[in-house]
Amino acid sequence: MNVLHFVQGFFSDGAHWHGYDGIPQRVWEHVQYSAAALAIAAAIGLPIGLITGHTGRGGNALALVAAAGRALPTFGLLVLMFVWLGLSVLPVMIPLVVLAVPPILVTTYEAVRGVDPAPVDAAQGMGMHPAKILLQVELPVALPLILSGLRSAAIQIVSTATIAAYVSLGGVGRYIVDGLYQRNYEKVVGGATLTAMLALLVLGLFWAAGRVWVSPGVRRRRTA
Repeated sequence: MNVLHFVQGFFSDGAHWHGYDGIPQRVWEHVQYSAAALAIAAAIGLPIGLITGHTGRGGNALALVAAAGRALPTFGLLVLMFVWLGLSVLPVMIPLVVLAVPPILVTTYEAVRGVDPAPVDAAQGMGMHPAKILLQVELPVALPLILSGLRSAAIQIVSTATIAAYVSLGGVGRYIVDGLYQRNYEKVVGGATLTAMLALLVLGLFWAAGRVWVSPGVRRRRTA
């Protein structure tokens, strides 16, 4: 059987659409893990990236933190946290957050640093408070690049959240792990397909967010 037959067999099986191991339940678990990890990573990375980008200080330190975060093996960190903290959601959250913070942090910093200095200088000349300059002048211009960092982090989280299944938690990774154990390759391909579909959904959501949140003038300037 080829991959398409496995996909068709997985999604056409009614048993995969009901119960605790059904597709809706596993997808919902996966979305919960991913959304929580992205929210925590954004709460860490966005403020630091915005402030350091606005002040222009700490760029070298951010680069070192980002390099260290990217160098950590996600699966190895998961196993270490599982051994240390036991069976819970926390051992899964920590590796996912560590994975997602660097792209958010670095991209936000670079986005703010890359804003045209002319409107910033004009705002300073008008006596605007630094916080207002950041939020009302720099942030709207930097928003497209900031969203791209969030999008990159979200896709990495969605793709990597399958590791939750390795410590007996849920998500669509459950199909991959259980399928490999049972030598049921229909399940393995189905889980991988669901992961890819969720990643594509993330791309669509961030494209829509960009259309809604980024001002038309900034979008035209980026495409010009």
